[in-house]
Amino acid sequence: MRYGKEHKQTTRQRIVETAGRRFKRDGIDSSGISALMKDAGLTNGAFYTHFPSKDDLVANAVADQLHRQNANIVAHAAPGRAGLEQIVRWYLSPQHRNSPVDGCPSAALLDEIGRCADPTRQAYTDGVLLVIDGIAARLAPDNPHSVRTKALGAYAMMAGTLQLSRALTDWQLSDDLLEQGIHNALALLGAEDEPATASN
Repeated sequence: MRYGKEHKQTTRQRIVETAGRRFKRDGIDSSGISALMKDAGLTNGAFYTHFPSKDDLVANAVADQLHRQNANIVAHAAPGRAGLEQIVRWYLSPQHRNSPVDGCPSAALLDEIGRCADPTRQAYTDGVLLVIDGIAARLAPDNPHSVRTKALGAYAMMAGTLQLSRALTDWQLSDDLLEQGIHNALALLGAEDEPATASN
């Protein structure tokens, strides 16, 4: 039975979406084509109908995950400082920490992406800059390009904080780290009006 172009595109997108989730859960290297296709409800043999290689799927999945992060979180945030705080508080929330499969691909995959081939790293660069530009537009609406590096620095700080919070076995310490991360990121972005008071 022959399927139309639309069906093929829908199937391809399903593979990309399910692969993105598995990569964030198990890692890129630990996710074989058999498991990826099983997640999508397809046979192994169908893989090469949609992608020339696993590397191509990885690049597409990384880009898709970042576009989703931008569309679902950054693009919906309010303008200005209120939006910056929404983004930071979502990113460094216990819910995000506890749900890596549904969360940011940077925090889940950055170490592996750095070892990937250039097409995947380029897909990551393009996708992360989409997110960063959304942050920069709230930080300096009149000249977002001027604060792009600052926004990238805050994003890097948040990703590292989230990674560390997931590695800790002490949940209270992990929660405290997330709160400190919120303070640090907002301070770096100049979106915090009052300094946080130290807790005892």
